[in-house]
Amino acid sequence: MAPRLNSRAAVAVLLLAMVASLLPAARGIWLSIPSSGTKCVSEEIHSNVVVLADYYVINEEKPEHVPKVSSRVTSPYGTDLHHQENATHGQFAFTTSEAGNYMACFWLDEHQEHVANVSLGLEWKTGIAAKDWDSVAKKEKIEGVELDLKRLEASVESIHQNLIYLKEREAEMREVSEQTNGRVAWYSIMALSVCIAVATFQVWYLTRYFQKKKLI
Repeated sequence: MAPRLNSRAAVAVLLLAMVASLLPAARGIWLSIPSSGTKCVSEEIHSNVVVLADYYVINEEKPEHVPKVSSRVTSPYGTDLHHQENATHGQFAFTTSEAGNYMACFWLDEHQEHVANVSLGLEWKTGIAAKDWDSVAKKEKIEGVELDLKRLEASVESIHQNLIYLKEREAEMREVSEQTNGRVAWYSIMALSVCIAVATFQVWYLTRYFQKKKLI
């Protein structure tokens, strides 16, 4: 039984690695915060996706003096999902309610001394990467191959949802493209009709003019 279990474990780990390569993993981003202005990062996410993020500030010139920043996270329609001021580190979490571009912006607090080089580390997790698998294992009392298969099942479901989202976006874009093509076609027909009408009027007007002048 042991060799069979090991082979199953190897297959599960191999499948999990293959599926994980198709999914966006947790991303670490370094941002350089200007002394004045705002630095933003955004990602297009579909609905019903869990998003977790941690950020922290580093002063490269004076590590002992860490400046404070303010942060704001907004939805595609401008709704505030997170807003924190005067912090050297923080975190936010939310579940997307609509598909679109989610944006996180950071800026330095105005009421502090000027700092030239300020870096902000941002760890941005979405979907499967944001799930706490240790808690899942403890809650459902699973480990080893069972946990790998659970993670594989969630990864496959996430890929399926991504494919559905891409298919819906493709249908929306195709519909917009067809509507645009229809409007362009009608505009072309109208422009051609106006040109024909103007040309006909010019011929009629010139014919009458030459007839009055007895040139034809």
